Amino acid sequence: MATELTWLGHSAFRLDSPGGKRIYVDPFLSGNPKTPDPEREPQRCDLILVTHGHGDHSGDVVSIHVQFQCPVVAQVELRHWLTGQGVADDGGSHAINKGGTVTIEGIKVTLTHANHSSSAPDGTYTGESCGMVLELEDGFKIYFAGDTNVFGDMSLIGRIYAPDVAVLPIGDHYTMGPREAAVAIELLGVVRCVPCHYGTFPLLPGTPDALRKLVPEGIEILSPEPGETLTF
Repeated sequence: MATELTWLGHSAFRLDSPGGKRIYVDPFLSGNPKTPDPEREPQRCDLILVTHGHGDHSGDVVSIHVQFQCPVVAQVELRHWLTGQGVADDGGSHAINKGGTVTIEGIKVTLTHANHSSSAPDGTYTGESCGMVLELEDGFKIYFAGDTNVFGDMSLIGRIYAPDVAVLPIGDHYTMGPREAAVAIELLGVVRCVPCHYGTFPLLPGTPDALRKLVPEGIEILSPEPGETLTF
């Protein structure tokens, strides 16, 4: 089976793995103005991944977990906060930190560095913002940068994990914009990028077309519409 990546608007994604696992990354759905109505109610979920605590990334984590009783992987402080909100206590097995890897039903999840802040909707400190590298059952790797600016150690993420696709924020204002994302692509050494965290609100003016103008020929900027699926 192929890998299918569906953009749900903003930084929310649904990933269907080659082994048939359905993964939600930063599921901000019910309050997301860009999420298509049919996508606001997940039909199933095997795993939830959260890069940081801000409500536009963690918004529907608890409700999806309660409905499907699926594992939730997040940075330590954020995962502990989620436990207090109704996510089942896993004894810390899914509360990892930067550089740590956990394997769940054949899916490897590694937390990476990100430069951003992280707090819960109620103001609770939820550790540091993170990125994530997913290695799927067939070895295909996707890097979700989370909310971040560009930073030099993205070259280490490329060197160590060699992602096949990078999902990068490009909206500007709260994260990097297209100019910085073009450098991130260079540092990571990827040839395929899926932009996100743009166009949701007026304060996020970055666009995929602006990014395309800044990258060398041969770099694919894959920009699905919300609800559209990319197949790898």
